[in-house]
Amino acid sequence: MHERAGQLAKPEDLINVDEVISAYYDLEPDVNEPAQAVSFGTSGHRGSSLDRAFNEAHIVATTAAIVEYRQSQGYDGPLFIGRDTHALSEPAWRTALEVLAGMEVRTLTDARDSFTPTPSVSHAILKANGAGTPGGVRLSGAGLADGIVVTPSHNPPRDGGFKYNPPSGGPADSDATSWIANRANEILRQGWRSVPRNPHPEQSEFIGKTDFLPSYVNSLIDVVDVEAIRSAGVRIGADPLGGASVDYWAAIAERYGLNLTVVNEKVDPRWSFMTLDWDGKIRMDCSSPYAMASLRQVMEGGSASYDIATGNDADSDRHGIVTADGLMNPNHYLAVAIEYLFTHRPHWSQGCAVGKTLVSSALIDRVVADMGRKLVEVPVGFKHFVPGLLDGSVGFGGEESAGASFLRKDGTVWTTDKDGLIAALLASEILAVTGKTPSALHEEQVARFGASAYERVDAPATKAEKAKLAALAPEDVAASTLGGEPIVDRLVQAPGNHAAIGGLKVTTKNAWFAARPSGTEDIYKIYAESFKGPEHLQTIQEEAKQVVAQALAK
Repeated sequence: MHERAGQLAKPEDLINVDEVISAYYDLEPDVNEPAQAVSFGTSGHRGSSLDRAFNEAHIVATTAAIVEYRQSQGYDGPLFIGRDTHALSEPAWRTALEVLAGMEVRTLTDARDSFTPTPSVSHAILKANGAGTPGGVRLSGAGLADGIVVTPSHNPPRDGGFKYNPPSGGPADSDATSWIANRANEILRQGWRSVPRNPHPEQSEFIGKTDFLPSYVNSLIDVVDVEAIRSAGVRIGADPLGGASVDYWAAIAERYGLNLTVVNEKVDPRWSFMTLDWDGKIRMDCSSPYAMASLRQVMEGGSASYDIATGNDADSDRHGIVTADGLMNPNHYLAVAIEYLFTHRPHWSQGCAVGKTLVSSALIDRVVADMGRKLVEVPVGFKHFVPGLLDGSVGFGGEESAGASFLRKDGTVWTTDKDGLIAALLASEILAVTGKTPSALHEEQVARFGASAYERVDAPATKAEKAKLAALAPEDVAASTLGGEPIVDRLVQAPGNHAAIGGLKVTTKNAWFAARPSGTEDIYKIYAESFKGPEHLQTIQEEAKQVVAQALAK
């Protein structure tokens, strides 16, 4: 833990914006260095210009690869593009527009020339492809729209990010991102300067405008009971954390007459107003009590100006919920949101399932079982929820890292990417309808289902060990017990969609752990939970390391 975690950033913690932007244009990557090549993780290509990991060459090559990919798939509708408030987002957005105009792709940008949250781009793609119409979303035929969001999400201010959303509206699957990354690196090797570009995209006939904000805001009534929030007079404090949702929250308040205050309207690419995260870095992680220290302080003492306070990360695909009880653990809020939605959305199908990632709390499992609903447990990555959210077979998809989306009231698709705005608004709907805060409802769940201790820790691992961990088979686990209980499952594939975990999950009646290799560091991550208390959790964590070590030694 950093000694200043949770404390306001000092001048020495801030980036030099000019230096970061200059490096974007001046430094070229060595594609033969893995850290400098285009690489798509679960949320696109990310990195810092200062490390030669995110720069003009990357974005030219990646945009060109996306154009080739969408051509190969027959996607010939408009491409929606948005950006967040990171210093590198506007330069990368500008570069992408030059390539898109040069390669004659019909592209739609924000009519306000401002920031666009990830969920707003997903909403726009799906709407263009038929969402909200009697025919529903179509994924074949002419005129299909797709999109790009220029964002590194909650990453530190020095980073940039670039992700592709296909016509399904959600994060692209691994087949698409692997193809795009490989082709982008080929272009870098062949000479990225040969890619066609239009230096004045704003003058191009291929670049147009779209009303991202009003389209999204006016549709919110279809997914959240904003009338209940307004009627109850719920006092809301919404903190965009300097991100893309800043104008959206003001528009939501005005459009629906909500008692909502934008807690901080400042946009600063240095994020000088942020408190430091656990490791001393500025990170817009709205699930972190350290990054959310300012908003937590506002809500302390029982005399706060707000009944509910919320935070979002830079691209607004994550949510943080703060009540008088403090910042909610994302797992706890997901469990409360799930139970509320599935008991207050009468038009959702009775066969509609709940989606969770396999590293999310088992409290969700107990809540879902109690409701008699089907649980769809998938690997880490929101892309795994896209098919179910699209066809309405999954009503809610959520991740332990505070990302979620859910269906419209009528049981049809809203967004297929994480939506921190509706997740945040839902907390106020819950209070308005039930008269109880989500944190109070969590305590009621604990009384019914038990309290759990949950934590993620890291353990060292070489590249070879990480590769072996990602390829384990169930029979590689020799242990028969974990934390004094019989092991009931050894998973290397997610039970919800049979997709590879890229690691291992071991479960007992009252505990579990999952081990996954890091994509960027020489470590593996251990997620663990116990319904027998913190001491038992520590036992699970220690035994998890032994189980993994034994499996890797085979």
